[in-house]
Amino acid sequence: MTCEWVDCDRNSVKQRYDRIAKFIPVFDRLFFLPPDLRRKAVDRLGLSRGDSVLEIGCGTGNSFSYLYDAVGPAGHIYAVDISPGMLRGARKLRDLNQWHNVELSECDAADYTAPTPLDGVLFNLSYNTMPHHRSVLNKAWNRLRSGGRVVIMDAKLPPGRAGEIIRPFSLWLMKRTMLGNPLIQPWKEIAALTEYFNMSEYLFASYYICCGVKPLARDTAAECGSTSKDNAGSDLYRIAAE
Repeated sequence: MTCEWVDCDRNSVKQRYDRIAKFIPVFDRLFFLPPDLRRKAVDRLGLSRGDSVLEIGCGTGNSFSYLYDAVGPAGHIYAVDISPGMLRGARKLRDLNQWHNVELSECDAADYTAPTPLDGVLFNLSYNTMPHHRSVLNKAWNRLRSGGRVVIMDAKLPPGRAGEIIRPFSLWLMKRTMLGNPLIQPWKEIAALTEYFNMSEYLFASYYICCGVKPLARDTAAECGSTSKDNAGSDLYRIAAE
């Protein structure tokens, strides 16, 4: 059993998610995903009514209800996924709820450019599956308005001895299921883009939500846990276990 990670190409990722699209709720339970974590990730975006937000790797649309509640019918939700199987579920959910402001795109996130400047960008359990995650993050960051936020929610190995013990099994399991690299550390990649950074950990530090705020022209930004993009904070870089 190897303890290293080898990235899959985009076609392999696409085919894998086409196969497992129907079983996403099962995987949520299998990996003990905290039930309220998607909502908390959306809350960290600090969105307001009428805002524009992009979800990268939207899957079957499990975050759409929270995003719609945040931006309202006057806002716009752009959603991208490489898997047509996942998007079928997202499209069905969108049409069932008549969320007319949800625009779906089937493509690699690295090839997607949002048609308008964005107030928020969300990666929900998708960042770790992208072998070119840094270029995707940078491209999304460039489309973000000043004061806008990038939020990444995903899984990671817990710290210390526990992480070392489960690392071989985690890599083995991910390679056969979700293709999410648990060794990626997105919080470092966001922190390299902005000093306005916040991270929280959940379920014995095996899940996290990290948030980065794009600086305003006057070099201030809102605290990631706040709901206002204009409320400056002095303790934006912190890691909290919850």
